[in-house]
Amino acid sequence: MTSTHIAGWAIAAVLLFWAVGAYNRLVSLRNGISRAFVPVDAQIRQRHLLLEQWVDALRPLLAHDPQASESVLAACSQLQAACDVVRSRPSAARPMASLRLAEETLAEARNRLRAHLPAKPEMLAGVGVTVLGEELTAADNTLNFARRQFNEATQSYNDALDQFPTWVIAGLFGFRRAGTL
Repeated sequence: MTSTHIAGWAIAAVLLFWAVGAYNRLVSLRNGISRAFVPVDAQIRQRHLLLEQWVDALRPLLAHDPQASESVLAACSQLQAACDVVRSRPSAARPMASLRLAEETLAEARNRLRAHLPAKPEMLAGVGVTVLGEELTAADNTLNFARRQFNEATQSYNDALDQFPTWVIAGLFGFRRAGTL
């Protein structure tokens, strides 16, 4: 074997090991997205339960407009359905976009419901809504923290896809950009 053959094999080996390393890094980052989605999913479920309790506690005060409470429950169901789809593949951009839209729909429904609440806080305290409201605020804060962690993992993955020459490996093996919350 000549020195040219040895150099060629050495270059091929280096390129092969680099390609394997780049592929493994992308897989690891994509798996990081899945791990970062677990707390988001858990917090969405927890908040869903709290929202159902909150709406049930508010029903006597909203007897004149039951549609406001029903829209929150419908938005909760829509969000849960979107979350169920995302759970199987958290790095997919389209299902994540539908989850983000469902989250926005729920926020709008909650705001409309708050607009229908009585202006006197003592009326709300009498039905235990204040405590549930505080628990909801805590759940929202925890969800926001989990969402930030998820978005950071997604951004790291997307940044790796944009780097040269890793994007060559990403294109060869079908890695696609992930969607954020």
